[in-house]
Amino acid sequence: MRARIAAEAARVISESGIRDYAFARRKAAARFDARDPAALPDSEEIDIALREHQRLFQADEHPRTLQRLRRIALDAMRFFAEFSPRLVGAVLDGSADNHSAVCLHLFCDDVDAPVRFLDERKLRYDLRERRMRLGGEEREFTMLRFVAEDTTIDLTLFPENALHQPPLDPRTGRGMRRAAIEALELLLRSDEADTL
Repeated sequence: MRARIAAEAARVISESGIRDYAFARRKAAARFDARDPAALPDSEEIDIALREHQRLFQADEHPRTLQRLRRIALDAMRFFAEFSPRLVGAVLDGSADNHSAVCLHLFCDDVDAPVRFLDERKLRYDLRERRMRLGGEEREFTMLRFVAEDTTIDLTLFPENALHQPPLDPRTGRGMRRAAIEALELLLRSDEADTL
């Protein structure tokens, strides 16, 4: 039952673009009328099922989509280079699809600096708050979101001293994996070699 619910949650995530694993788990459990918490897969099981779903049902499309999103991420990181950008999330871990945003962490002690940076370049964006666990406590961070090349770019702003202290990944409870520009360039070269 856990495997069936994980596969259904992966399908929901893949088809809807919603990256909320808890929501996908509830929706999948409801479909199978599963009420026993022991029958519900954890986020890691759903993540494995999502990758399997992509391998089976998006074998041709997924590598190209991922490569396109990683190129957009690299362009965005170069654009925001003065803020020491780090790529996080689905584009980095390889589970991204056409619905995925490029998620970057930016670092500066003046939270208004990235806002001014976008204003000076006349880029339209949404300003929001995002709650994340950092340093053992849940805190609110400024988030900027805009669209480039038909792709959502999601920026979360951190103080400079958080550069070497990643927030906790809500799916795993461990520190988020992050990649600097150089690491993403290597990843893209590896992607390109795999598609030859």
